[in-house]
Amino acid sequence: MPRAQKATPNRERRLSPKRATPAPRRTGAKPAAKAAAQAEGTDAGGRTRGIDRAFEILECLHNSKKPLRPNEIAIAIGAPKSTTYDVVGLMLSRGILDRADAEGRVFLGRRLYLFGLSHLTHFDVMRLASGFLDHLSEVTGQTAQFCVLDNRKYVVAQMKEGERHFRISSDVGEPVPLPWTASGRVLVSHLSDAEILKLIPAGDFDLPDGRRLSERTFLKEAAQAKLEGFFSCDGTSGRFTHCFAAAVYDEQRHCVATLCLLTPREEGLQDHRRYKAALIEAARQMTTRIGGERPTTA
Repeated sequence: MPRAQKATPNRERRLSPKRATPAPRRTGAKPAAKAAAQAEGTDAGGRTRGIDRAFEILECLHNSKKPLRPNEIAIAIGAPKSTTYDVVGLMLSRGILDRADAEGRVFLGRRLYLFGLSHLTHFDVMRLASGFLDHLSEVTGQTAQFCVLDNRKYVVAQMKEGERHFRISSDVGEPVPLPWTASGRVLVSHLSDAEILKLIPAGDFDLPDGRRLSERTFLKEAAQAKLEGFFSCDGTSGRFTHCFAAAVYDEQRHCVATLCLLTPREEGLQDHRRYKAALIEAARQMTTRIGGERPTTA
């Protein structure tokens, strides 16, 4: 019976279950709840995005050195304004940011200061550095600094002013291109040439006086710094200064910081040997105190 044979498959098709259509996405969730979920880390994807935005906001305010409105922060970090407002609101509620004025500007919160105090209390390197800076400033009469590599830049983490009448100021915490400083050569001296060039942005080889330092010259000077764990040069941001830097090493023989001296140029050149010896010895002692080891070449 041809008709019966044809009817069976039709009936089977009618009785077969239809594929479930996905329920429409709910769009009524508030942006603030979404941002809070991201910053709170309720799911893997949200946690990563929220934490990244929070750190971008902190870094933006740190670099600006002044309070900013959330929309100014959003423009600076290239983030959606709605997301930035939500994350800023959450950070304000936690004391990570504080309101700076009635116009909506915000800045780094007082709670961060408390975090910093805890860090100084338990971070041996920073506590040790303070004592070595006091010693270097006392025996040389010059400005002593403890410097580190942070986010591809050179940063003065601590400083002790010298007793000389000629005072050299340098902002603690201010990021400076590595090629501009003697410390820059020392801080990257344990890296390969390829790693150094990958680390340093191309524009950082443009010096403050308008000259451009060739990459080849910088690599040669970094190799020289590796041999002694030391480098000195005239200041690129001021022709009247001379900069000394000696490496502090970790247990892997990597340079993790530098002890530095800033001197008037003439004094630095005249008393170069004494300043160099005092700095290298202080860096050697600090390396030992933190459980580090100097490379055989230094």
